Amino acid sequence: MASNKEVKNRERINIALDETKSTVRKTTDEAVKEIPRFTKAVNEYQQETIQASKDIADSFLDSQKEVIHSTQSLWVPYIENVQNSYLSYWGSPQRFTENYARAVSNTTDYTIAATRIANNNLFASMDAWKNSIVHARDNAKEFSRLNANVANTFENVARENLRDFSRE
Repeated sequence: MASNKEVKNRERINIALDETKSTVRKTTDEAVKEIPRFTKAVNEYQQETIQASKDIADSFLDSQKEVIHSTQSLWVPYIENVQNSYLSYWGSPQRFTENYARAVSNTTDYTIAATRIANNNLFASMDAWKNSIVHARDNAKEFSRLNANVANTFENVARENLRDFSRE
């Protein structure tokens, strides 16, 4: 039978552990309250990334449009005269600017695709993190169960040894 001192010790331990549980509960409740803020931050990050990609693409395309127009207005008439005299159709400045415009369009498409891939990687990382948290929780529960079983086994073995020792 447990002595009065042992009972008081257990009560103090239980109170301390219950207080810790309460603190953990409060901390996790506060963390749950922060989820909308974190969700908002992730959404804002994605929106800003997408908007920045759009702005970059728009700026790049506008500048390339100016480059093409400037080049065409200045050089196309001159080069077409030379081309008519010496070059084939494939060397045409018109063909060159069309190909350049296609290259610019492809670069823009690749930039947007890269942004989409980066966002997909972000979500994949978040899913992986969520899975690792679930596994960590499950493993912690299992280790806690094993720890309690070892403590109970140790207590039972100690009791049996003390009982056997007191009989002798």
